Amino acid sequence: MDQNISRTKKRGGRGRKRRGKKRIQLFLNFFIFVCILIIMLCIGISGSRDGAVDAGFRAIQRRIAYAADEWRNSGHETAQVQRNAAMLSGVSDSSWDESEYPGRISDSSWDESEYSDRTTDSIGEEWKLTLVNKWNPLPERVDIEIVELTNGERVDKRIYPHLQKMFDDARAEGIYPVVRSGYRTRQEQEEIYDDRIQGYQADGMSAEEAKMETELWVAVPGTSEHELGLAVDINADKIRSGRTEVYAWLKDHAHLYGFINRYPSDKTEITGVANEPWHYRYVGTGAAAEIYERGICLEEYLESADTNG
Repeated sequence: MDQNISRTKKRGGRGRKRRGKKRIQLFLNFFIFVCILIIMLCIGISGSRDGAVDAGFRAIQRRIAYAADEWRNSGHETAQVQRNAAMLSGVSDSSWDESEYPGRISDSSWDESEYSDRTTDSIGEEWKLTLVNKWNPLPERVDIEIVELTNGERVDKRIYPHLQKMFDDARAEGIYPVVRSGYRTRQEQEEIYDDRIQGYQADGMSAEEAKMETELWVAVPGTSEHELGLAVDINADKIRSGRTEVYAWLKDHAHLYGFINRYPSDKTEITGVANEPWHYRYVGTGAAAEIYERGICLEEYLESADTNG
């Protein structure tokens, strides 16, 4: 019996050692992740101070961002890190305590009666249907009232309640989207555009090739819907949902909230932009329903409306 007790104690000691090693490993993983974020922040600050970061530094940023994503996807996160990542979804999650995040946008601040277009809208409401593409730049005067989401991204205030409702309903079905990008200033669009060109040139493309490739994915400044405040790039949180399921849910449901997949794969020749299953544009529920049911894009919808009108 003494031998059995001794063996039990040894096994217990080994178990405690293993648990201790796991805790140490978890702490080290978390420490590495924090260091990565600090490095990214420092590089970003350096870039904003100097006006631009050279291609080498930007390449480092991309590698660091990729490493951080891979680390998060590996599951090595504490509960607190997962909690913080969930809050970065942008559109607030009603399951979180409002008092803990005073910067979030409260659902209760919106008066439902102000948004009677939830089921109907007309072609005359131009702000919803402003056409912006490579052939139609932004109007000289655009009335936008920007509201900030919990992760710092911004959208036109008028589309926020519809975006919030869409995210709430997705979460209720176990789908967790995040707003990756919303409203952009002209300067921000220029930085993204120039950065993409520099990246392609760093990969060996000529200036002309880099420009052509960039414009398949990034709008020329002044022709981006992001500058209009009505478009959002929506991705998965990568913790509770993957891209495939988020894109599939949006494809089937976004029109119910007034959003359309702006750049379908079979409409590139018309829109001038390659397939972007993450880019959604608010047009109002009436227009969105027709665009979805007919399998057309915004350009085709507006052309048919002009013809019939």
